[in-house]
Amino acid sequence: MTFLPITPHDSLKPEARAAGDVFASSRGGGTTNLQAALLGNIPSFTAYAEWYSLWDEIAPWIGERALSLFSYAISDENECPGSALFFRKNLIDAGDDPDHPQVTETEQLLIDWGRLIAGRPHDIPQEFYDRLEVAFSPERRLTLLAFAGLTVATNLLNTVGRIPLDDGLSDYRRQDEQPE
Repeated sequence: MTFLPITPHDSLKPEARAAGDVFASSRGGGTTNLQAALLGNIPSFTAYAEWYSLWDEIAPWIGERALSLFSYAISDENECPGSALFFRKNLIDAGDDPDHPQVTETEQLLIDWGRLIAGRPHDIPQEFYDRLEVAFSPERRLTLLAFAGLTVATNLLNTVGRIPLDDGLSDYRRQDEQPE
């Protein structure tokens, strides 16, 4: 049962409906259940929509696959099914195996960093920071970390808000997570 209300599109306040429509048309589709819940407060919706601005900035220099792997690692480590399944879907639909991906050194670094950010943010070893400093400029490290922070925030909102899975995402669960 959802904790945050998901107001049907037609029942939203006019400014929320307009914000949702502009967002959906700019992203080439509809809105997720999380975005629909966020439309209950425009400043909240706007703040979380900035995740997409960072995605659009980062993707050209590391690729959408690497960014999906990074996001999946964060969301999976956070045990956030809604977000993790969203990224599993992206990876699987692109022909990847999110459980056993064939990755580059940079992609593995991002996967490892994502899991550390979500699982052990106070215990990231200096040697790992050193590897990140070699791999990414200060501005890119900042942008990646800001993106990771918004991903964690999105995971938190999905989890604590008890946002239901978007249609079709349950089909992307791991075999060991399939309902009996």
